[in-house]
Amino acid sequence: MIPEPPRQSKAPLYRTFVLNACVIACILAILLVLGCEKDLASLQSDTRSNGIQSDEILIGASLGLTGHAGYLGTQTLHGAMAYIHHINENGGIHGRQIRVISYDDGYDPPRCVLNTQRLIIEDKVFALFCYVGTPTAVKIVPLVEEARIPLVGIFSGANVLRDPVSRYLINVRASYYQETGAAVRHLVEKRNLRKIAVFYQYDAYGFDGLRGTELALKHYDLVPVATGTYLRGTLGVEEGLNKIMAAGAEAVVMIGTYEPCARFIQLSLSKGFKPVFANTSFVGADELSRLLGPDADGVIVTQVVPPPEPRRKALQLWGASDYVERLKQYFPDDAPNFVSLEGYINAKVLVEGLRRAGRYLDRERFIEAIDSIHDLDLGIANPLSFSPDRHQGLERVYFTYFKDGRFVWLTD
Repeated sequence: MIPEPPRQSKAPLYRTFVLNACVIACILAILLVLGCEKDLASLQSDTRSNGIQSDEILIGASLGLTGHAGYLGTQTLHGAMAYIHHINENGGIHGRQIRVISYDDGYDPPRCVLNTQRLIIEDKVFALFCYVGTPTAVKIVPLVEEARIPLVGIFSGANVLRDPVSRYLINVRASYYQETGAAVRHLVEKRNLRKIAVFYQYDAYGFDGLRGTELALKHYDLVPVATGTYLRGTLGVEEGLNKIMAAGAEAVVMIGTYEPCARFIQLSLSKGFKPVFANTSFVGADELSRLLGPDADGVIVTQVVPPPEPRRKALQLWGASDYVERLKQYFPDDAPNFVSLEGYINAKVLVEGLRRAGRYLDRERFIEAIDSIHDLDLGIANPLSFSPDRHQGLERVYFTYFKDGRFVWLTD
């Protein structure tokens, strides 16, 4: 009888099969991860160059072009476009024209968010530019950082847009802390006033100005003698005025826009209450003076750019003169003003970054180019400087007050 061959155990074969399957699964997983990383890198690379064509750079803006802050948005955009038109007519940047898509957000945060999403996702702009207002700007910061898209030149001095430093937020102007600090220093040291109140817009903009004023007063062992507020988009200033009058304030630091601040000043004067009124730059000085008429005399406004056309020719700066010339060329119906000069300066910063980044442009190279700017002379007696840990380009506050029909630069 022929013996049967010994039966082989199935266990080694099973273990070999399992081992091979695991190896194959690991290889597939590694390939999948590498493929995803490659796709992600490719996607990020594509996004970094959004808005860049062989002959065009596409820039996006959301700002209030209508409504209660329409003057600020319109003038900011006109000032910026005066410089961009000049650049385009002279060949553009490395052979590319700059095209700006602008949407009206009415100084309304939800509309600003929708506009920004549209600019990033649908229009695929290279960078964002010339946003106007703190309550709108703070709402789109998460979108900016998630998309890794530069936002250059925000018409806001809010500390929350500066601290901590964000790689993608390029602030140009001085902060509200610096403006309110300059105002308080003037009121206390030059005017010998101690009873200082604060009237502010009840939102992120107003809170930031209030905090800046409180910090400045603390330096002199002072606190606001009273505070008054109004809601954004309204003229309901009476309650705040009554509180400030009851405290006997000698001066009022005002953190608002032109219409409610003008209303506050007019009502105050009509009641025989005549403190020193000190406004920040966001008020829109020229529109404020238009609304006040003769009541504007003596009103103080801190500025982050110099007067475009100072009373004394000796104070005329070449950067402001260039702005006046180009504004008259491209927007002849506009009178030179502080707001559009700020937009013009923002455009100069944008163009300088694009120029330094070179022909082979992407968003990260642009940020690096901005960070390379040190002590650049813009012709406004205020050198421009950035670095990776310093994303506010200008530091100076210009002190102005209204006298004989125009704002006078207090140079001392």
